Amino acid sequence: MTDSPPWHTLLETDVARHLQTNLVTGLTESEARRRLDRYGPNVLPEPASPSALALLLRQGNNLIVWVLIGAAVISGILHEWVDTIAILAIVVLHAVLGFIQEYRAERSLAALRQLSQAFARVLRDNTLRAIPARDVVPGDLILVESGDHIPADARLIYAANLQTQESALTGESTPVEKTDQLLPHPALPLADQTNRLFLGTHIVSGKGRAVVVATGLQTELGHIATLLQRETVQETPLQQHLAQLGRILLLLSLGIVMVVFLLGLRRGEPLVEMLLTAMSLAVAAIPEGLPAIVTMTLALGVTRMVKRHALIRYLPAVETLGATTVICTDKTGTLTKNEMTVSRLLVGDRIFSVTGEGYAPVGEIRGEAHHEDLPPGVGELLTAAALCNDATLHEEHGAWTILGDPTEGALLVAAAKAGLDKPTLLAAFPLLGEVPFDPERKRMTTVHLSETGAAAYSKGAPDMLLKVCTHTLTCDGQTIPLTESVRQQILAGNDRFAGEALRVLGVACRLLRQVPQAFLAHEIEQNLTFLGLVAMKDPLRPEAKTAACACREAGIRTVMITGDHKTTAIAIARELGIANDETQALSGVELDGLTDEALANDVQRTAVYARVSAAHKLRIVKAWQTQGAIVAMTGDGVHDAPAVKAADIGVAMGRAGTDVTKEAAAMVVTDDNFASIAAAVEEGRGIYDNIQKAVSYLLSCNLSEMLLMLLATVSFLPLPLLPTQILWINLVTDGLPALALATGAVDPTLMQRPPRKPHAPMLSLRQLLQLSGQGLFIAVVALGTFLFFLYRADRDLHEARTAAFTVLVLSQLTHALNYRGAHADSFFASLGANPLLLWALVGSALLQLILALFPWTRAVFGLAPLACEEWLALGVLGLSPLLLSLFSTKNRHELRLNHAAENIGTRDHPN
Repeated sequence: MTDSPPWHTLLETDVARHLQTNLVTGLTESEARRRLDRYGPNVLPEPASPSALALLLRQGNNLIVWVLIGAAVISGILHEWVDTIAILAIVVLHAVLGFIQEYRAERSLAALRQLSQAFARVLRDNTLRAIPARDVVPGDLILVESGDHIPADARLIYAANLQTQESALTGESTPVEKTDQLLPHPALPLADQTNRLFLGTHIVSGKGRAVVVATGLQTELGHIATLLQRETVQETPLQQHLAQLGRILLLLSLGIVMVVFLLGLRRGEPLVEMLLTAMSLAVAAIPEGLPAIVTMTLALGVTRMVKRHALIRYLPAVETLGATTVICTDKTGTLTKNEMTVSRLLVGDRIFSVTGEGYAPVGEIRGEAHHEDLPPGVGELLTAAALCNDATLHEEHGAWTILGDPTEGALLVAAAKAGLDKPTLLAAFPLLGEVPFDPERKRMTTVHLSETGAAAYSKGAPDMLLKVCTHTLTCDGQTIPLTESVRQQILAGNDRFAGEALRVLGVACRLLRQVPQAFLAHEIEQNLTFLGLVAMKDPLRPEAKTAACACREAGIRTVMITGDHKTTAIAIARELGIANDETQALSGVELDGLTDEALANDVQRTAVYARVSAAHKLRIVKAWQTQGAIVAMTGDGVHDAPAVKAADIGVAMGRAGTDVTKEAAAMVVTDDNFASIAAAVEEGRGIYDNIQKAVSYLLSCNLSEMLLMLLATVSFLPLPLLPTQILWINLVTDGLPALALATGAVDPTLMQRPPRKPHAPMLSLRQLLQLSGQGLFIAVVALGTFLFFLYRADRDLHEARTAAFTVLVLSQLTHALNYRGAHADSFFASLGANPLLLWALVGSALLQLILALFPWTRAVFGLAPLACEEWLALGVLGLSPLLLSLFSTKNRHELRLNHAAENIGTRDHPN
């Protein structure tokens, strides 16, 4: 749209004519496709991901590579051509493996970015649908409401109490009031063009309808796109901890390398050989493959989470998930199905039952006498419920669906069962304007043209609605004053329905003498006539109870936060198994009576919060955090965003959540299901656990190489390994087995452990001592083999080195099986739990076999041929780390059984 007119100065009809669109039905799909081809996707340019070539070249920007190249250069200068070729081959292989790991990680992250794309609601072919924001075109009719991001620049044609936050574009921090009226002055600055919406801003309150006038680079934000910078990729805390650990290891290993180098020179070893040995040890000491393995594990784990309906927006959230101790969750749609069905009505002093399930308008409304005609009051109640409603009821191929909020959909279905159709009602009572729902008022109102002028219809929380009512309607249609006794009778009915775990809404109306000039809550929502109560059942998700139980076993508290009545909330919580009685529940009013300090002292006792506002949610999060908890908080509305952002893990609802809340969240649950949050916690724990296994494995293997060389040197023995052999060991054991451990299946016993402490080191002192012992054991086995061949078997140095080299490689490979996870019933069952690890071990063992079989590979790596029985003996020795682990595990298991038996005996036969 190069020569765009000043859109804010045009009438709606002129805007439609200029854009060749229909303000009622929107564009057709075929026309939208043509415009998408013409104008291109509605996106702003981003820096491209690194190409495959760039990733390959990036492998040279690595300390390990330059150390190896230095070793190759020294070998070449001294005409050690075999060593030179071998080292350069290892450099190439190292670069290829690093490239493959980084390329896969980059592709995984790119796939995640695609999954988190934004959507927009547009009207096309007179049908409201949600489409990717990139597919929005000029002329599209978009619908926006509180919490939505604006998908493109647009001209408003309808606005109801609409306010936007435009600080990202104009720098103005206060919300901007919007209007659908034309503005006559062409030269208005953007901040004063109040009948326009702009890409990059979002809706703070209200709702509206607008025609898209510009997309992509043609938007106001697009004009300054060249000034935009892509967000810098931050390292996760885990990556920072590993980098710190790597620096410590580097200093320690350099110390050991220096000792080996100096002692070797002192006893007369050739300078060149010791220099190459020192360089090779330095390479072996650094787990250089770890950063790529961690990145890929995080990315693949996040991809796996998507399959379980949890979309992680920031990689650090994966680590925090594993440490979560409290999940604060909404009730409706998260713990319950959000499949509302009206089951009861209270009109005057009478209760009516509504039959039928689901959204099909099949059923009937019955009083005590099943065949009586419905009294006038029921019709008034359901007419108001259908008109004060933004949802629509659709039938397609015999199936009925709701477009909009399920609660409002249930009201439409109930009205249809009484023969009241929303389109017919709207034709008789056209919509004039509305006061949108607000979480503080807990009600919404629509204003319609009527025979007497105008009529306002309101619905919302019964207690909040009754505050603005002065009259009530009897069952036979008579209006009477709302006395205190009648008010208490209505509230008693509300409590009765809530005690049956039903969600209850109140409905009211008011006749207006004239059409309001402005649709303001404080002017319209007063002196209302209360029409009755509508009670809906929303069954608990079957999987929610199981997930809450799993969280309890994992040491995670589940806290329910809802805007529903306290009695309803307690009934659901009791069914869910997270609360037993009212002493574990607080209402919003009770919460207001507590200081922050009192709330912090009370928070661990409270499992249910009812009738709460967004501000209450923020207080609850902070109260838990003062107790040292790691809190996950769910939210959907724009007012939930502060609490979601303040939580350690903000969780937005993918279906019901607003764009603003999703932007504030670290995780989006795509199916709005509590079980998916619990599954994400399990995956987060699993990812951290697997990375911990890979780190422990790599460090213990690297330590075994260092200790082998150190022990031999301080004992004044010949060097048990050549530089090329050290490099080979480092390459074989640092590659596939470590990656297989890091990306293996999640241990199913993880959710039976307490949460880890978030600030705890990656490896505890016990784990460091354990892996040090493992490394020492492998080094001693390899050194013992070397000594046996050299002195007892009277073999030459090449044969002794071949034996030590083979045992060290096989020991490290079988040692990987010690990290397979001890969650299976048997050893062989646990092997099957990680088939990728088996393939990695088989592949690495085959490479080692190739090295030993072919004369040219033996020549390159300084190996000697051995007899078959010697190879078999070395193979058995290579199993020693695994056999030792199995033996110690068996002993620990027997000790536990004996201890348990002693405890049982003590209980059965007390002294």
